[in-house]
Parts: sequence; C-alpha cells; structure tokens
Amino acid sequence: MIQTKRVYEDFSESDGYRILVDRLWPRGVSKDNAHVDEWLKDIAPSDALRKWFHHEDGKFNEFRTRYLAELKDKKELLEGIRQRAKHHRVTLLYGAKDEVHNQAQVLLEVLKG
Repeated sequence: MIQTKRVYEDFSESDGYRILVDRLWPRGVSKDNAHVDEWLKDIAPSDALRKWFHHEDGKFNEFRTRYLAELKDKKELLEGIRQRAKHHRVTLLYGAKDEVHNQAQVLLEVLKG
C-alpha cells in the first residue's frame, strides 16, 4: 500500500516506510522529528520545474504533464518504491501546503497506475 502525507503531520507507526519526495528539505523540520527512512531527491521534480510551478493551482495541469514526462526517466526509482510497497506500507512525504496539487499526488498516481 502506498499513501501520501505532509511531512509536517505527526509521525505514526502506521505510516510504515517513510520516503521524502521533495528536492529540498522542508523548512522548520528537524531530521529527527521527520522520521524519514529515505530521502529520494532524484524522484522529485527538477529544480526548473519546481521553480516554474511554484505551487500555483492554475499551473497544476501543465506541471503534472511535465512531471510525468520527467518520471519516464525514473523507472528504476519508481520500481524500487513499488517493490517495497509489495511488502510494507509506504508513505510518500511532501512539504507542500496544498494536499491535492503537489508532486506526491502525481507520483502516487504513477505508482498505483
């Protein structure tokens, strides 16, 4: 099972294996308090795409399209997450305030697809 969660939400044992899918470490979160098992910076959107999107809802559809194109080159990382999820619950952690329009949701869609 794969799910998403804001890294700012409280840690729970039920999260299982926690993967941070942001390119930058979230502000104000210590590494100890984040309880991150793995930080997959390379699966996050490129710096150029992240800066262009800037979490503007009106750009989300185009962001999604561009991020999906970037993910085509990340097959090994995607497969690693899928394999882990066969045996453990996996939680994709992200820092964005918007719980719908963010890269973790796009990533979840790809991993479940």
